Order: sequence, then structure tokens, then C-alpha cells
Amino acid sequence: MISPLNPAIIREAASRALGEDRGPLDITTRACVGPEVQASARIFAKEACVLAGLPVVEQVFREEEITLVLTPRAQDGDYLKPGDTALEIKGSAAAILTAERSALNFIQQLSGVATETRRYVDAIAGTSTKILDTRKTVPGLRALQKYAVLCGGGTNHRIGLYDQFLIKDNHLALMGQGRTLSDAIKAARSLDPDAKLEVEADRLDQVAEIVRHNVDIILLDNMSLEEMHACVALIAGRSKTEASGNMTLDRVRDVAATGVDFISVGALTHSVRAIDFSLEILTGQA
Repeated sequence: MISPLNPAIIREAASRALGEDRGPLDITTRACVGPEVQASARIFAKEACVLAGLPVVEQVFREEEITLVLTPRAQDGDYLKPGDTALEIKGSAAAILTAERSALNFIQQLSGVATETRRYVDAIAGTSTKILDTRKTVPGLRALQKYAVLCGGGTNHRIGLYDQFLIKDNHLALMGQGRTLSDAIKAARSLDPDAKLEVEADRLDQVAEIVRHNVDIILLDNMSLEEMHACVALIAGRSKTEASGNMTLDRVRDVAATGVDFISVGALTHSVRAIDFSLEILTGQA
């Protein structure tokens, strides 16, 4: 089951998007469509996709006009075919028109994330490996994009810099002379003993050192398939393993075959293609 989005995040995102687009007044709609005009409309997919973002879309329309009647015809995580309806809307025609673009922007972008995630999940089907997202998200949309990853069957990595340790080479380089990986791990455990602790490695000898420290996850960064095989064998289940760097659909199954527990894919969120959705007016009358 997909964990629901925090309602406060939904409201803030919808309000921010509408404020950005509508500004003080939708001048075209005010000039052309009277306040008494009622209409019905639907939002539908124009290509095959995995749906994501419907709660945010609904909130956009509610934010513009609370009396609009919204009828979902699908739910997040569903597979839609071209022409399938995601949402029906009835009520003020002016409100529907004003909210249209903000609503479509959300459903197109988030369904793009969910659809791309599903491609990666399907590519490693039958293995025990899980697809992770990253922090390479559109600024201001992280919570929504990570929710969309869940809709596509992926797994969330850390949400930010605050909920999981990830010690990288730059952290070690800037710790100060004479301080070691062991010192970094002790400092992390002292700061928050309950948070997961992950350490990055890009060579087998680094993995051999890290695995002695009983960390939760070892990040195998930009390694070849042969190097990943060797690292997984060396770690032998003492820590979870995550592969990252240059992960594409073409090679992700081969990476999973090395036995890593997780594969993190920045492309799920940082450069995903939006899915084509459209809003169609079904009826309109004064």
C-alpha cells in the first residue's frame, strides 16, 4: 500500500502552484467566461503511464473553488491506457479553467516519475534488489516526487540530510588531520544512535575497511559489475549494499544480478519526462 502524502504538503504545493500561475487574477477567463457558467470536464491520459499525484490535483481544484465536485476514476499507482480518465470535475467553468494548468503540471510530472520508476522495477523483476530514489529532485517538489516513486513501486532512500547518515569521501577529507573513518562512525553513532548509517566506497580495499565497522549500508559507487560482485562476496551479508552511479535501464538488471540489495537511480526524479495528460471540457452551460 502506498503511504499517503501529508495533507499539509498537498495544501502548500497546490496553493503555491496556483499563486504562481493565477497571480491576482486569471484575466482571460474573467474576460471570456461569466461566473454563472457551469461545466463538466475530465482529465485523461494521452499515453500509457502509471498514475501519480491525484490527491494534489484534487487539492488544486478545491483551492480554486471548494464547491467543485471531483470524482476520481482511478487511483495513484494504477496503470492507465491512452484515453483513460483519471478525474472528472463538475461546477464553476471559470474555476476549472483557472486551475487546469496547475493541475496538469502536477499529474504530468509526478506520473512521469511513477512511470519511469515502474520501468526500473520491472527491469529487475524476479530479483531481491530494490530500486531507490535519491536527493536529486526538483527543488520544492521532493516530497511529491518521492511519493511518486512509491506509486511506481520504488523505495524511498533518505528524505534529506537529517534522517540518515551517508558518510562520503568529502566528509572524511574535511574532518581534520589524523581523524579516520572510525572517528567519523563514532561521531555519527554518538549524534544519533538510531539513525541508519551508510558509508560510501569506490574501491574493494575501502569496502574491506568499512565492513569491519558494522555499518547498516555500504554504498558501492561507480563500480564495475566485477567489482560489485567482489564487494558483495566480501561483505557477505554483514551490511546491506547499495549500488549507484550511471544506472540505466540497459544495465540495471546486470547490476541487480551482482547481489546488491539496493540500486539508487537519480534519473527517476532529476530528468524524468512528463506524461501527456489533457483536460477535456465535456459540457458547459449558463
